[in-house]
This record gives sequence, C-alpha cells and structure tokens, in this order.
Amino acid sequence: MNETATTGKTGGQLIVQALLEQGVDTVFCVPGESYLDVLDALHGASPAVNVVSCRQEGGAAFMAEAHGKLTGRPGVCMVTRGPGATNASIGVHTAFQDSTPMVLLVGQVGRDMIEREAFQEIDYRRMFGEFTKWVAQIDDPARVPEFMARAFSVAMSGRPGPVVLALPEDMLTGTANVAGAGPVDVPRAHPDPNALAAMRSLLAGAQRPLMIVGGACWNDAGLAGLARFVQRNGLPVAASFRRQDLYDNTDDLYVGEVGIGLNPALADAIRNADVILAVGARLGEMVTGGYTLLRPPVAQQTLIHVLAEPEELGRVYQPALKIQADLNAFAMTAATCAPVDGARWADHRAALRAGYLRYTEPPGIDAALDPAKVILAMREQLAPDAIVTNGAGNYSAWAHRYYRFRRPRTQLAPTSGAMGYGVPAAIAAKLRHPERQVVCLAGDGCFLMTSQELATVGRHQLGVVFLVFNNGMYGTIRMHQENHYPGRPMATDLHNPDFVMYAQSFGLHAERVSRDDEIAPALARALSCGRAALIELVIDPETLTPRATLSALREKALLARQQA
Repeated sequence: MNETATTGKTGGQLIVQALLEQGVDTVFCVPGESYLDVLDALHGASPAVNVVSCRQEGGAAFMAEAHGKLTGRPGVCMVTRGPGATNASIGVHTAFQDSTPMVLLVGQVGRDMIEREAFQEIDYRRMFGEFTKWVAQIDDPARVPEFMARAFSVAMSGRPGPVVLALPEDMLTGTANVAGAGPVDVPRAHPDPNALAAMRSLLAGAQRPLMIVGGACWNDAGLAGLARFVQRNGLPVAASFRRQDLYDNTDDLYVGEVGIGLNPALADAIRNADVILAVGARLGEMVTGGYTLLRPPVAQQTLIHVLAEPEELGRVYQPALKIQADLNAFAMTAATCAPVDGARWADHRAALRAGYLRYTEPPGIDAALDPAKVILAMREQLAPDAIVTNGAGNYSAWAHRYYRFRRPRTQLAPTSGAMGYGVPAAIAAKLRHPERQVVCLAGDGCFLMTSQELATVGRHQLGVVFLVFNNGMYGTIRMHQENHYPGRPMATDLHNPDFVMYAQSFGLHAERVSRDDEIAPALARALSCGRAALIELVIDPETLTPRATLSALREKALLARQQA
C-alpha cells in the first residue's frame, strides 16, 4: 500500500497541492536545504509547475513580482531561511509599494529550535511586518491548505500586495490527512451608484478637469471600460508614475506621465485643475511632486479618488468624493453611465495633448550618442505589444519621457525605485510571453546588480534584448551630489567590466554602440538575431538627464551658493 495513502501527505506536498489548486504554473526560487520537501514535491508535480531556479534571491523575488504584474495573480517565490529571505526582501518591498500580488514562501528552522537564534533563524513576522499585507508561520501541516488559501486571498484582495509564509523544516516533513481548500475567489466591490452620480455632477461643472490613472491588477475588460469612459467624456488622461501602459499613449486624449521629470506644462495643468479624478493612483510622493502639486490634507483642486482599499481613501488626502471600488468594476460601470459634455474643455485638452507631443520629441543634444535616439529607435522598431522593463536610474528618464506605450502590460518598472529590477523582470516577461519582444533598459550600475541572472536567460534560452546605458557612474546619485554638494563627488564613480565580453561569456549576441548612427542598425540586429542580445550604449557622463548636463547642473548649484 502507498505510504502516503495511509499517513497522508507531507507538509511540502500539501504546499505544492495548494499551489496547483490556485493555478500556479511558475515558481521562482533559489533552492535551500530548509525546504527540500517542497522541492521534492515540485519534482513530483513536473511539468505542471515550471520551477525557475535563479542565481540570487533578489532576482527571484523581482521575477515573481513582475509575474504578478503581468498576470494579476500572485507571483510565487521560494527562498531559504535567513540570508535567502533577506536577499528576497527587495522584491517583497517592491511588491508592497507597487501593489503587486505576491506570495513568498520562506524555509524556517525546525519548530524545536524557535527562539534560540538557531542557524539562520529570523522572526519573519517582525522582519516583514512593515511591508507586507500578512506574515505568518505554518506550524501544523494540517493547516497548510487554510494558510495557503488565505495567503492568495489576502494578496489579491483590496489593494493587492505581498504575503510571506514561513515554513518550519520539520513541519514540511510532517504529514497530515487533510483536504485541499480549492481555488480562492476574491470578491470585488462595485461602485455605489450614488457616488457615480456625484462624480458625474462634479465633472459636469468642471472647466479644467484631469484624470490620473494608476494602480495594479487591471484586466482587459477594465481597461476597455476605462478607455470608453475617457473617450465618451472627452477627459484628458495622464498616467501615474510608471503606469504609462494603462492608456494608449498614441490616443489624442492622453497627455503624459505624472512622475519624475514631469512636463512643466502638465505640472501646471495639475496645479490649475478644478477637478482631478484619480483612479487607482494612490497619489504618493512621485505623483504629487513631493506632495506639492496637490497639497495635503485637502487639495486645492476638487479631488475625486477611486481606490479599492478603504484604508487608503483619506490616508493622505481628504477627497471631495471617495469611491471605494475594484478598479475594473469601477471602469466598466462608469463607462455605461451617461457622459458629460466635454466640449467646454476641448481647447484645454488639445493644448495638453500638443504639449505632450512637443515634450516627447527630443530636441537633440551635442553628444556622440543621444540616449533619446535610442528610445526613438525603439519607438520605430518595437511591436505595439513589446514589453519594456527597467530598474532605477537617470537612464530611465529618457524612456519614460520619449517612449510611447500602446498596449496594456507592456511596461514593467518599479514604482518603489528599486535598482536591479529590469533584468529579472525581463526574464519573467519572456517566460510568460515567449512570443513577444522583450527589451530591458538598464544603467551600468542597475544592470550589474542582477546581471548574474543572464545565466538564467541562457538556461531557458530567452530572447531578451538588454540595452545597457554605460556612463561609468551612479548617475542619479551623482545628480543629487552636484545639486547639493557641487564639485564634490563621492562613491559614485564605477569601475565596469567589458559589457560586450561579459554578455558573450553567457552566450549572448553583444555589441557596443557609441554613435547615433549606430543605434538603429544595432537594435535591428539584436531583435532579429534569434537569441538573447546585449547592446552596450556608451554615454558621455556629461549627458546626465534629458534636461541637464553634469557641468550645467554643477555651475547652477555653485552660482546659487554664491548668491545665497
């Protein structure tokens, strides 16, 4: 007789059973001895679950977070205790700030060793409590179905986010006869009809309205409803920081991104708007210009705020109208409501659109290689459904300003501002959508934080194109240094490898580009080479941002000091 039939399933087998019940088909991990029984159960579940073994837990967690962004379902990451969990915490923090559903499973010391500071022991409730939706430890294998079902439910409910479950090693090898919980169904709150009527009344009286769209876990039906609502009402619509793919940037109603490097004309439009309809955007520091474009606690504009989580409504801003609703449900319902007459702000909307088009056409700079020309080449050569990823750094400012997103789920970028995100996100994207173009943008500092995952690219034969903007420094920090301590750089210069040789060592097609006329042909070769490719872009350190050179920034700061 089968032993499992008489003694039940191990905790590890129950974990994998729960993953299968929730429809999980991909798990990102770095293997560890603290959860060997889960790994063995995954071996038994193959090929239903694709186990992606990564080279560092931070990369694995970033991949899980990106997977959650792409699917709207929790990305799953597994790591070992102690160092594995601390490495993975960067991805958990990103999932929290980006409102991405995610489940992190962490191996833990045996239950008989708890509170002894055993080898690699950490109390994960205290460690992760500040930046997760829920942290728990499963001490009884019989409760695995209960905890796993709750983890997926919490991760997807309200404002989505990460959940962490600690798995004691001896619990995973213990057994229990227990039925599975089945797939979880998350209820979705629909907007109050009275609130929708109040929203319509406020919009009907507006002269200079602006819609700001953001948030996570939009689906196709919700985004289609959003587009219908915007178009029927003739609303100018802007995207919040790194959510540019929520609305077609080529549509005449789209007026730009509200984030870093904000178009001054759009900033003025926000300040002078009489009604702001914020749907999904939490209106954090990046979207509000450090809480200056809208002044808390009561904005000078009439604010209508739509969010799924009641605790977020009124957290910083006290809106004129709060609407608690699932974003997709709100958009689909609002699209069916009688529209207002948007003709009164047609000139205002047209001016904003014209300003956006001017702002997204680069003026040209006196440099051998203009980073804006790289983005223009991408605009010309990438398919509408191409996925573009990036981490953090000044290089991303060119992409956010000049690239035009045309389809949903084509932008993967951390609103948390985490460096190193672009490479793992691109891997997750290509694994999920092997038929689509995937291009990763990374600065030289950002790229080397997770570039070991090129080994994962090679193992899975993923045709990602990596564009590495190499200016030999941590450009964003150098920019801040020149602003506050002009002419006194410290710790921002970088010593880099030969990126072409480095990429070739992993089996990638690779080349170096140092002039504008080399960009488009190199990108075409990379996209058509049939394997992963890397282009090193040699950037003059003077080319600091789309708006300023390093020397000009320093001179301006020095002059301000002299005049102070």
